[in-house]
Amino acid sequence: MPFLPITREEACQLGWPELDIIFVSGDAYIDHPSFGIPLLARLLESRGFRVGIIPQPDWRTKESFMVLGRPKLFFAVSAGAMDSMVAHYTPARKLRRDDAYTPGNRHGARPNRAAIVYTSRLKEAFKDVPVVLGGIEASLRRFAHYDYWEDRVRRSILFDAKADLLVYGMGEHPLLEIAEGFRRGEALAGLHQVRGTAWIGDINRLAAISGTVCELPSWEDVSGDKRAFVQAFRLTEQQMNSHNGSVVVQKHGDRYLICNAPALALSPQELDEVYALPFEKAPHPSYKEPIPAYEQIRASITTHRGCLGGCAFCAITHHQGKVVQSRSEASILQEVGKLASYPWFKGTVTDLGGPTANMYGAGCCDENALRKCQRPSCIYPALCKNLRLADRESASLLKKARNVPGVKHVAVASGVRFDLFSRQPEYLRELLSHHVGGLLKVAPEHLVDTVTKQMRKPGREVFERFLAHFRTEIARLGKRYAVVPYLMSGHPGCTLNDMVDAAVILKRLGLKVEQVQDFTPTPGTLSTCIYHTGLDPYSGKNVYVAKSDREKSLQKSLLLYHLPQERAAILKALEAAGRKSVAQELLPRCVGERVAVAKGRVARRK
Repeated sequence: MPFLPITREEACQLGWPELDIIFVSGDAYIDHPSFGIPLLARLLESRGFRVGIIPQPDWRTKESFMVLGRPKLFFAVSAGAMDSMVAHYTPARKLRRDDAYTPGNRHGARPNRAAIVYTSRLKEAFKDVPVVLGGIEASLRRFAHYDYWEDRVRRSILFDAKADLLVYGMGEHPLLEIAEGFRRGEALAGLHQVRGTAWIGDINRLAAISGTVCELPSWEDVSGDKRAFVQAFRLTEQQMNSHNGSVVVQKHGDRYLICNAPALALSPQELDEVYALPFEKAPHPSYKEPIPAYEQIRASITTHRGCLGGCAFCAITHHQGKVVQSRSEASILQEVGKLASYPWFKGTVTDLGGPTANMYGAGCCDENALRKCQRPSCIYPALCKNLRLADRESASLLKKARNVPGVKHVAVASGVRFDLFSRQPEYLRELLSHHVGGLLKVAPEHLVDTVTKQMRKPGREVFERFLAHFRTEIARLGKRYAVVPYLMSGHPGCTLNDMVDAAVILKRLGLKVEQVQDFTPTPGTLSTCIYHTGLDPYSGKNVYVAKSDREKSLQKSLLLYHLPQERAAILKALEAAGRKSVAQELLPRCVGERVAVAKGRVARRK
């Protein structure tokens, strides 16, 4: 199947003198189901729509947005697979020099706040053509939100972008419904009931909404009052996690953001149909340089979407949803077989998983409970009694996948939840026997219970039980594997003393981290709410937040105690925390030495 057109010439070659829908994306065009724009574009194409893509247009000129002409129905805009501000800046607010979604890994192919800029250019070029906004940037910024890069509360992105409609979450259902509505000739106002969408209305439109309406504190209120901000967050999380969520509205001046209930999850059959679409599984042939994001995922296969973990710092639940949507085993194995037929395939499926690999097939075993559930996590603070884990099924899938002709090895590179392994003995055994390359990467994120509580992650005791179980299991299997933990620094609730404790625990457990993630406050998450307000939205209690670059840097260094280049910073951290005595355990070379830290250098005197 040919690529979808990115030029008029390519559209004409397909016999499409006019396109129905044109996607504008901040990413390069890679025709692979791991990327949202190609997936949605292929889905619309399968329903008879003529679809084109404008990837990474030059936002400095409107002509770049006119290369495919005027669409018959609408433009669909996305900043790309990442929020453009996250893509551009480090947690220290320093400009990144690369972009994995761009040919040649070059920075600068998309603007800051790409969703807003793209929509503005489209309105300049085609004032009367509707613009539908989507993707993770739009999804997580649909309400008034704290913006880390400006250190202020911004209004809903819809008011700044001036798009006609916003699709949040995974967009298959709402985007199809919008496209079908426009094809039938419906006016924009007739599409304001579509689930999974948000739009702007006045008091008259608000009064016409039927059913339950949840009103958040206004943008003006949440901008100036941190307690109003936490109230708005709490209400939003409750409604957006509800199977029968209400319409949520938020006043901005004399108008309202009106956000409909979330779109319903795709059924396994619908998900199978989406991933069976005719993807080329390659970048558009016009690109002459490698695209790192593609190189990473081209031999990977998605088994499911959604995450029931509800981690405080993670946007997956807010975007993909809490309900895990899994493909059928037959669909996945069929894709594995197709992958093995590509001439570039070397025999290794580089990843068979999803947001959390061992959540494949997981779900709620009580439909009535699910409809009423408002828990943000099915795992924290304890596993829900209604949680069903598909241990045997997920283990069977791995086994069958590695036995597909042409496949030599199947890796599981997606993250795994170690706190689920106690109820997944078959999956863990299969994973360790055949699908781990010597290192099992898990993410406890922290090892001090007061911090993991803020993160909605299991505490130290659960991790240590897993570690003991893991070591027993690999001994039984005769393997020489190791655990590599991923930890986070600078998370709300974490003090310098907490990080000293975490480093000591890490060393006592005989573990070293490969990398430390510095917490970045991204729009819409619980952790970002706490970072901005210093308040826990549910308890109302004050929470310590490290905000200085110095403290955040020292926290990060402590977890890298095994690296010689971090020695000076660690000594500074221990001195700042009043824990210099810990140096004898954390940095053994300090024993018998008198260590002084001055002018950024470590001076040793016997």
